[in-house]
Amino acid sequence: MARLAQTAGLTDVQSEILSTVRSFVDKEIIPHAQELEHADAYPADIVEGMKEMGLFGITIPEEYGGLGESLLTYALVVEEIARGWMSVSGVINTHFIVAHMISRHGTPEQKQKYLPKMAAGEVRGSFSMSEPDLGSDVAAIKTRARRDGDGYVIDGSKMWLTNGGSSNLIALLVRTDEGAEKAHQNLTTFLVEKPEGFGEVAPGLTIPGKIDKMGYKGVDTTEAVFDGFRIPASQVLGEAPGRGFAFMMDGIEVGRVNVAARACGIAIRAFELAVEYAQQRRTFGKPIAQHQAIAFKLAEMATKVEAAHLMMVNAARLKDTGERNDVAAGMAKLIASEYCAEVTQEAFRIHGGYGYSKEYEIERLMREAPFLLIGEGTSEIQKTIISRGLLREYQSRS
Repeated sequence: MARLAQTAGLTDVQSEILSTVRSFVDKEIIPHAQELEHADAYPADIVEGMKEMGLFGITIPEEYGGLGESLLTYALVVEEIARGWMSVSGVINTHFIVAHMISRHGTPEQKQKYLPKMAAGEVRGSFSMSEPDLGSDVAAIKTRARRDGDGYVIDGSKMWLTNGGSSNLIALLVRTDEGAEKAHQNLTTFLVEKPEGFGEVAPGLTIPGKIDKMGYKGVDTTEAVFDGFRIPASQVLGEAPGRGFAFMMDGIEVGRVNVAARACGIAIRAFELAVEYAQQRRTFGKPIAQHQAIAFKLAEMATKVEAAHLMMVNAARLKDTGERNDVAAGMAKLIASEYCAEVTQEAFRIHGGYGYSKEYEIERLMREAPFLLIGEGTSEIQKTIISRGLLREYQSRS
């Protein structure tokens, strides 16, 4: 059989893109990931390489300078990058979501203003929904934007901004109190321009230092504190107050496919490390891969990798058709993140004591995999989304 996680039905262009990215990962990411990750250093040279390859504009329409590729192509690219180092995929993930939201929901002026520079990697996006006390209850957002003349004034604190310091454009979801009966219809998405860096980066906007995390190093994760931050009304995404929640949920659907792809990438790498080590490490006169206990672990790991990859591809292809894919994306994110954690732990066990050493790559994967269990919604949130969708489709007629 072919190696794991192969995708049938790709075009020649898709295959060429993936081959190029795979080569870049093998030559430019994997050899440097350990050192950069342990130093919590931003992968500046790798990011420049991705700019040159056009990866920041992979899904942005060609008319705006992008490659105009599908969500499936992007997801498979992310899978390859995460196989090398998950943090690098994080650099482009939020950027991709913001570009998707502007492409789908922005005004013609907003598209023209941002998408060409986003395609070139000159403008880099992050997005912000969560708050210190919010959790998954997005409709309970407290950060507010009040109308003031021809603009708005924003006050409040946001949490868990990936690329919060290194981005210069934030898609920000806040409360605008539109008078709607439903809480989520009182939310608006703003496109907040800011300089890169930390501290008070603009009047009324402070980006504190990086949050120190267990894993997911290199990429910066921050808070954002708004205190009398003024912004023109033209920076409302789509110039559509009250539609922010719907726009963000569209972005989150593609984000869940992205997280599933990242989980697949880590699981693939964990399997690669395990199967290689199991053929090199010898006990009782033979490689440990020939011991049934280890051989069965490898069989189960490979099956989980393949299943997660297929569900991720299905969710991406469904979104590309324009169909609603909340259930498929939730299922893909659920199974891929859970299987990723399981496959990575089995790879860690196969390495034995060496897996606990920072000299071995599996130690890093053990710290990265748990993030995917909570990113873009916990497994429990995915189960809620899935069950609601199933009940909608299988509604009882009794």
